[in-house]
Amino acid sequence: MRNFYLLDIDLNKEEFNVVDITDVFREYIGGTGVATKLFLDACEDNIDPLDSGSPIVFAIGPTNNYFPVITKTVAVFKSPLTGDFGESHAGGNVGLAMYQAGFHAIRIKGKAQYFSYIEIENNRVRVLRADSLRNMSATATERVLMDKYNNLRVKSIMKIGPAGERLSPIACVGVDSSRHFGRLGLGAIFGSKNIKAIVIYGTKYSDAPKGKYNALYNNLYKEITQSELMHKYHDLGTASNVVPLSKINGLPVRNFSQGFFEGADNISGENMADKHLVQKIACAGCPVGCIHIGEVRIMFEAEHHMYKSKKVSYDHEPIYAFGSNLSVDNSDYLLLLLHEVERQGWDVMSMGVTLAWATEAFQKGIINKNHTLGEVLNFGDAETYLRVLNKISKNANEFYKDLERGTYFCAKKYGGEDFAIVFNKNEAAGYLTGIMTFLGYSTDTRHSHLGNAGYSIDQKFKNNQVSIEERMKELYNEGIWRIIFTSIAGCLFARGVYHKESIIPDILTTSGFEGYDDKKLWEIARKIHALKWNFKFKNGFRFDNVRLPVKLTHVMTSNGSITQEEFIKGMDIFKHYVEEDLKLLNS
Repeated sequence: MRNFYLLDIDLNKEEFNVVDITDVFREYIGGTGVATKLFLDACEDNIDPLDSGSPIVFAIGPTNNYFPVITKTVAVFKSPLTGDFGESHAGGNVGLAMYQAGFHAIRIKGKAQYFSYIEIENNRVRVLRADSLRNMSATATERVLMDKYNNLRVKSIMKIGPAGERLSPIACVGVDSSRHFGRLGLGAIFGSKNIKAIVIYGTKYSDAPKGKYNALYNNLYKEITQSELMHKYHDLGTASNVVPLSKINGLPVRNFSQGFFEGADNISGENMADKHLVQKIACAGCPVGCIHIGEVRIMFEAEHHMYKSKKVSYDHEPIYAFGSNLSVDNSDYLLLLLHEVERQGWDVMSMGVTLAWATEAFQKGIINKNHTLGEVLNFGDAETYLRVLNKISKNANEFYKDLERGTYFCAKKYGGEDFAIVFNKNEAAGYLTGIMTFLGYSTDTRHSHLGNAGYSIDQKFKNNQVSIEERMKELYNEGIWRIIFTSIAGCLFARGVYHKESIIPDILTTSGFEGYDDKKLWEIARKIHALKWNFKFKNGFRFDNVRLPVKLTHVMTSNGSITQEEFIKGMDIFKHYVEEDLKLLNS
């Protein structure tokens, strides 16, 4: 078994150490598991997420850059949005850059004494002044650093926009040109540490695995590139979900008021491709190319027919957040809104849901033009939303400053909690398919749609034809398997390829990571699951505090209506699974 290394950075002392963590990889596999363990080892209970002692951990898996679509890097931190466990995954080049720099994990604590960015090159770490980057947009920061390091063939740039500098708990970290550590506020933690960006590059390589590696790689590559399992991601991307979800009444519209969007065709993957698609990009090590870049032209001098072009990545979640859920069906304006979100460095789902709450609150008279500085919020009014984003970015008054703190905070302060679509303070993703969607958000340790795919279970068991007990068992099992997969740092788009029995043990063995069968991997994943929940409980999470937003009990989903009673029953069932995993941890 080869060795695995942690780069441990102390910003307070401007010191770093390289630590052999092969034993941690042996026990926790990599990715999600290793990041969780390294984070918990360094994080004090009940620490403020924005305290200088609050750590950030990045980790890749033991097979990153060896197999197709094993491309992710996992970030673990304490979320400033929820106050408990934070986890986010990103693609791009960061996994490859870490690997080439010789590190499988990076942990950062402390606070830089001045506004800085971190440069990591092989065994050298430098903390460099970044005064010229202060208040610069995330997109401009990317361009400046790309120009500075343009002689490097492979590099990765993580950066924040002004939202992270303002410590917004819904600020994200942009990765390379179009990927993100999007959810739960990692951008604010960068800002709290005086870090504008991290640049990673290196020249180290490991020898390719021997033995059955070529045959196993070729089989996986063939299935990924030629089977139907991955075609949609390359062709239209996840934007292909927009129209099908609308047709089954499962696409959130106007702050989750209904599941059918009359303007779905205008913002569909098909229309976006026909009208705006200019480029497809792949993460390092991926043959699929799921990243779709759209372009919109803006006239800035009519007399002389002068235009400027703006490019931004799009997929289902941004289209839902600033399209259907705000009732914006003009694709030009949709891309302009997404571009502004990208510039500021907000999480697109959190900001979109917050604006949807604000619009409904305005229409119900909970907030008024005194709050909005004269703006009249109406669903579908994209021009007003652009002005609102501008006012938020300038913290134009107390209300606009509050909007940058997310839906939960605003609903608590101003009212409208019944229609604040959040789960443990995290804004919901783009599905209205049934109760399992919302139980999935509520029971995943990061309250994400990706943790256990409750929306898929809704669609698998249409009309709730199996018991809530069976559906919750499926939700739990899927979540545990996904911990295995994200611990090898796989992209969940490839889950269908890697879900087959013994595939993951085979690629681990071929990579020199021996001694793992499906049973052992399952036990490790349950232990990782328990570690996450143990941290959440220590930091104030309680199942009893999570309830279905009242509005969702009055909305028709793909699987009919939802009751609070069934939701609570599902939560109680899942709580039992967590208790069993905690027993395993303590045994």
